[in-house]
Order: sequence, then structure tokens, then C-alpha cells
Amino acid sequence: MRIVFDSSTLILLAKIDMLRDVTLQNKAAIPKKVEQEVLAKKTPDAELARLLIHEGKLEVIQVRKEMVRKLAEDFRLHAGEAEALALAIDLSAPLAVDDGPTIKACKLIDRPFLTAIHFLIHLAGTDRISRAIALEKLNQLSIYGRYKGRIIEDAARRIKGDHQ
Repeated sequence: MRIVFDSSTLILLAKIDMLRDVTLQNKAAIPKKVEQEVLAKKTPDAELARLLIHEGKLEVIQVRKEMVRKLAEDFRLHAGEAEALALAIDLSAPLAVDDGPTIKACKLIDRPFLTAIHFLIHLAGTDRISRAIALEKLNQLSIYGRYKGRIIEDAARRIKGDHQ
């Protein structure tokens, strides 16, 4: 599956050491602005993203500026989020995003989206990582991300196999 990444999810997946796994299983793309945002600092997350771009696992694609401007205005999105959403629309792909306003925009325009937690639950559910490791990574996401407690609790139940 082809997935467009916003900076937020890309960085969160890098921080919990899952970005490479996700980009090996999916065709991953980012807009130019997301590339600039992610590579702006000399961090391990940025270096991993730089390597994945170099390896061709993370494709950088230019987007139409007029669509970006309209999305930014209509939904009050920052440049990177607006570019990522525009690219997801252009490619008819889901958007990997953990930014609240962009998630709301996806819901309003009926654009499928995935969060870092979605990827984690999927990897645990398909036995690509153990439940114990998934719970450790969920704990890391609770520190790095801005998730509400109920979201973390629901994710933990799903990882443990309790779907109630």
C-alpha cells in the first residue's frame, strides 16, 4: 500500500524504531516541505529519514501549490501538514498523521488516515512484533506523542488482544 507521511508520524515512528519496518512494508511518500521539516535538525530521527530517502524507501514528491494553499486556508493547517494532505489526495493514498487539526481535516473530507498507534497495533496484530515489545513501544509513544490517556488505554487493550 502507498502511504503519505506527515512529519509528526514519521518522527514518532523513527523515535520508537519502527519507521524502517513500516517503509519496508509500504510504499512511503512525503512532500518536499515534510522533508525539509524532518531533516532540519541533526537528530537520529532525521538521519534515519535521510537514509530512507537515499535508499528510495521514502519518496519525496512535489505537490501542487494551489491545492496546498487552499487546504491551509480552509483547515488552518501549517505548510507541512497541508502539503502532506494535498499529496495524499493527489495519490489517492491514506495519510499517516498524528497532528490533531490535520486528522480533523481528514475526517471532514473523508480522507483515510493512520496514526503511529495504528501502525503499532497492526504490527502486533500480524505478529511482526511481539505483544510485549508493542506495549513497550506504546509506552514510548505515550511519552513522545500527545495522545489522550483513553487512546493509549484502548491501544493497549487492542495490542493485548482484548477488542472490547
